[in-house]
Amino acid sequence: MSYKKLRNIVFTVHRILGFAIALIAVLVGVTGSLIVFQREINEFQLHQQFGAIIPQGNRLSLEVVLDIVKAAYANLPEMALQGVSFPTKPDDFFSVVISSPGKDWVEVYVNPYTGAILGNSLHPNGVQRFLRIVYELHTSLKLGDLGLKIVGVVGLGMCIVAIAGIILWPGWRKLTAGFKIKWNAHPKRLNFDLHKVFGITTAIFLLFTFFTGFAWNLGYVDPLIRAITFSPPLPELVSQPLANQSPLPLSQQIKTAQLAIPDGALRSIDLTTDPKAPLRLRMKLPEERQEYGMSNVYLDQYSGQVLRVENSLKASLGDMILNSFEPLHYGTFGGLLTRIFYIFVGLAPLILSITGFVIWRYRYRAKSTTKNNIYTTSI
Repeated sequence: MSYKKLRNIVFTVHRILGFAIALIAVLVGVTGSLIVFQREINEFQLHQQFGAIIPQGNRLSLEVVLDIVKAAYANLPEMALQGVSFPTKPDDFFSVVISSPGKDWVEVYVNPYTGAILGNSLHPNGVQRFLRIVYELHTSLKLGDLGLKIVGVVGLGMCIVAIAGIILWPGWRKLTAGFKIKWNAHPKRLNFDLHKVFGITTAIFLLFTFFTGFAWNLGYVDPLIRAITFSPPLPELVSQPLANQSPLPLSQQIKTAQLAIPDGALRSIDLTTDPKAPLRLRMKLPEERQEYGMSNVYLDQYSGQVLRVENSLKASLGDMILNSFEPLHYGTFGGLLTRIFYIFVGLAPLILSITGFVIWRYRYRAKSTTKNNIYTTSI
């Protein structure tokens, strides 16, 4: 196959697939830009609404905080605790996630020093409600499991479009041509220059975000990566219920987890109502850049036995690759600068779709004119 024919095939795939997934890719990208700083916006809104949290001695114990939440929301039918995130700063709050049949999960914010409930996601203000809708559109188009699958497929499609765009980039023939924009040129040429430059500067990051979204939403990637890297699959973990014994107190489980990863700071706990499920405690090591860490300790709910320790600094190659998905998707791998840059990465599908459509329109009009001229001449 000649180079020209191969390039034409790549161009056709780039154009047709790009048009096919453009609308959803734009929606996912723009909503992604809007939620880059979602946590910071939520924290700001809570502090504006309920005032600053003033440190007052020691924080309340986790059991006390959970008892306060259970008492405050006891009227919710079959209310269950789902998880808790710990304050990461002195003026931060506990975030407790609860659920109830027939209702979405609810996030409850608690002052760590006084136990006062600051608010919840059931009755968010306008900005918080807007960001929650944006988040649901970003992950699943607000269509539940079907939406998750659609977004996953579109993520794979965008990876193919991005790779095709990288192959077609004119800078491979001459580097300066690949980055040059003729601002005073005809709109057709200016539009093409904007498409190629904006495309090549964001292509790798679009691959990061859309591939990780595809991997999370469809779930086919984990076993494949483990197989390719010869990393052992993780066995299923199970708690062993003991007769006439309740799960161990969380304070005791926390001590066990901290002994398993002594340098780790506890960031969150996944709570469960399933008696056979393990207790997962997420830890952050000093060397980890992620705010909530990438290390985990899994414990038996009843015996407190350590079922598995996932120290991100000692992970297998497969686990290291899988652990990289989160910072690559959210843009946290380079700190504040990369997070800001990811706002523009999220806008890339919109800009590339517009410029791509204009490129196609110019080509279509040119072909139509040529055909008309041939027809007129033949007459």
